[in-house]
Amino acid sequence: MTDTGPPAPRPPLLATKLHPPRRRRTLIARPRLTHLAERSRQRALTLVSAPAGFGKTTLVAEWFADSEGTAWLSLDQRDDDPVAFWTYVVATLDAAAPELSSHAATLLQSPGAPLDAVVSTLINDLETAAQDLVLVLDDYHLIESTDIHQSLAFLLEHLPPQIRLVIATRADPPLPLASLRASGDLLEVRAADLRFTTEEAGSYLGDAMDLALTDRDVEVLDSRTEGWIAALQLAALSMQGRSDPSSFVADFAGDDRFILDYLADEVLEHQASDVREFLLATSILPRLTGPLCAAVTGRDDARAILEHLERSNLFLIALDDRRTWYRYHHLFGDVLRARLADDHADLVPELHRRASAWYAANGEPHEAISQAVSGGHPLLAAELIERAASAMQRARQEDQLRSWLESLPPEVFDDRPVLADTLAGARMASGDPTGVEALLDLAESQLEPDQQPVVIDQAAYRQLPAMISIHRAGLSLLAGDPDGTITHATRALALAGEQDPLQRGAGSALLGLAQWSQGELVSAQERYTEALQRFEVGGYLPDAMGISLALADMQLAQGRLRDAQRTLEHALDLTVEHPGLRGAADMHVGLSEVLIERNELDRAADHLETSAELGESAGLPQHPYRRRVTTARLLRARGDLDGALSLLDEALPLYATDYSPPVRPVEALRARVQLARGDLDLAEDWARRRRFGVDDTLTYVQEFEHITFARVLVARGAADKSLAPTEHARTLLNRLLDAAEEGGRIGSTIEILVLLSALHDARDDVPAANQALGEALRRAEPEGHIRLFLHAGPAVTRLLRSIATTEGPASYAATVLAAAEVAQGAEPTARPRQDLLLDRLSDREIDVLRLLRGDLSGPDIARELHVSLNTLRTHTKHIYTKLGATNRREALTRAGELGL
Repeated sequence: MTDTGPPAPRPPLLATKLHPPRRRRTLIARPRLTHLAERSRQRALTLVSAPAGFGKTTLVAEWFADSEGTAWLSLDQRDDDPVAFWTYVVATLDAAAPELSSHAATLLQSPGAPLDAVVSTLINDLETAAQDLVLVLDDYHLIESTDIHQSLAFLLEHLPPQIRLVIATRADPPLPLASLRASGDLLEVRAADLRFTTEEAGSYLGDAMDLALTDRDVEVLDSRTEGWIAALQLAALSMQGRSDPSSFVADFAGDDRFILDYLADEVLEHQASDVREFLLATSILPRLTGPLCAAVTGRDDARAILEHLERSNLFLIALDDRRTWYRYHHLFGDVLRARLADDHADLVPELHRRASAWYAANGEPHEAISQAVSGGHPLLAAELIERAASAMQRARQEDQLRSWLESLPPEVFDDRPVLADTLAGARMASGDPTGVEALLDLAESQLEPDQQPVVIDQAAYRQLPAMISIHRAGLSLLAGDPDGTITHATRALALAGEQDPLQRGAGSALLGLAQWSQGELVSAQERYTEALQRFEVGGYLPDAMGISLALADMQLAQGRLRDAQRTLEHALDLTVEHPGLRGAADMHVGLSEVLIERNELDRAADHLETSAELGESAGLPQHPYRRRVTTARLLRARGDLDGALSLLDEALPLYATDYSPPVRPVEALRARVQLARGDLDLAEDWARRRRFGVDDTLTYVQEFEHITFARVLVARGAADKSLAPTEHARTLLNRLLDAAEEGGRIGSTIEILVLLSALHDARDDVPAANQALGEALRRAEPEGHIRLFLHAGPAVTRLLRSIATTEGPASYAATVLAAAEVAQGAEPTARPRQDLLLDRLSDREIDVLRLLRGDLSGPDIARELHVSLNTLRTHTKHIYTKLGATNRREALTRAGELGL
């Protein structure tokens, strides 16, 4: 785990990226394309997609440059980072419509704010736009981040009607183009549309470039370039000043690569030597400005040369109206860099070093590092990376850190312990343990007194012992070594400062994970509760959400439904108090798990629907499979076994527990549904693949699977009318019961007792059956467990009926019997209305209802319960709905009538 701390300072935004390029003097009229601008305003997405040099940017700029309500963003490789990308998107929208995206802008400044929440907030901001807006993303092919593609697809899916998106790109982006095409919301402009016609080529060459060409010359050039605008432009520049342009056209031939290389040679050869050298030296720069070019070339007249290049129309594109920043045309830049590598390869490292020094001195560490890496300066890059690493870790930029660090020679890390640990942490952040152990050994060896390590970040160096232990604890956990995890996590806690919430929270969480995997749920819960408190106090709320979800899982395993509900509801309160905090969708799924066990299926469905409305973007990494699994449980409870199995099939490839133990594998859940469908052979296939046996060594991690295996044995005994499988199942269940009771796992204990009661009944041992079922009911009643009784067959229903008859209609057996009769299609036994309402009201809602009886105001009640006023209003609204009341007085009156 890395320190999220205060938000990392971000580099200043380049205002030049937020404006379309200046209009060229050589533009020609293309009415067949300019009329598409109006059609573009009628589509959600306009995609201008074609290879380099087809005039995409020029066309889109011509469409929208002078129109109000246009937000322009010129993308570059540095924007292939979700935070940077959406920061610029929000900035350009703000430039087009001030204050419109203020909420999203504020959220982007929050440390650890999920980008999906930023996009959702931005959509809500855009919904309020009073005017039509066009967002233009130019050079989108430079974006490769899956997170950016997915979040942009989400924006498209929910785009307000007054907003339009225009993308100019060299390659089709991975967006839902097919569905947009089918719905008529996509306008496509392709290379075939952008190519110059012969008439347009003639107008460009003759009128704009002032060349005296015959119609035949124009036809030949247009044919051989296939209307490729960049090639025509290069050809036109090569022909300027020639006394016989027709001879040039006659000799002009070749494929695209040949044409490009040939024309570039011609253009470069016609430049003065000092201009040519300037072009080659500055080709390493993604953007050009006078001072930067002066630093790289050593020339004092760099600004004047840039202005000369622009006036000469030499593939230099001005990025602002003040002629401060420029860039080369992409194709021309490619050619310049190729020529530089061929003619002056020895100069390339020094040029990159100069550029890196200028960027570092001017507060652009990312560009400084990129130039150092590109120039083959590993020691310089290492120093710059170590200086930037802490801020980048706080900004969750481990992927970029890893990319840079892995590009360095291995020997660079030999005497740089901070960098070695940084790379180890960057890999662990993505769950990749490759080479981490060796890196930690290397970092640790440099802590010895006789070593003289190279240290740039002294604070990070002082924290190394604790961080190395935390990373080793994570490695042990991934390797299935809980004892090793405990050893390293304990050492990390001993080394961490008492007031360091991150290191102490991480150490406690890792200890809890190890204890959880060993079935020591009481100890694990204590550790997780401590970690949760540390993370909350320290403001590490994303970590607190993940801890809350795992803590609720432990509480469910212990059968403590009320505690799990409180944990999940508290986490939901955090998402209300901190908009944009990811995890709300997971908490709703967790609450639906609690409600399904209580057999409150409608309320469970409400939470699952809320989770679906929030979307997977509001969830933690495990959310995609957890939501499907829980929805499958609900479908099974409602009798839709095929639907349940289908969802479990979807969940199977998504199953990922992160660092948590895999205590409920999807395949075991599938086997249970297969048993319910009567597919015994398929369930047995699963058991054979898992090589389960009655005499297996029992572990908590496999407890759920072993109970499932016992169910398979029971089913086989019933199918064959054979006692052997049934006796094997009874033997296994008795062993499992001992282990579950010893570990305090009440949920497993109840399920095992229910299954044993059915087995005793099958042997006509009614007293033993009633005793087992009675004990299960006794343990289930305090927390409201019901569902565990409903998947053990009609024998259990018959036993419930017998116990309910003896104990009376107010007994818990009668409550469970009513649910069992409904599940089996029978008419349920009536239950008192107040009992039903007590089940429907959550513990927190009951707390609110009690406080409503007093004189406390709404804000006073919120403070008493330690929740926000908005959260209190939500609880109050739910209470009114469930009691059929419209105000506080009516709710209290109704509660009194029902004896609540």
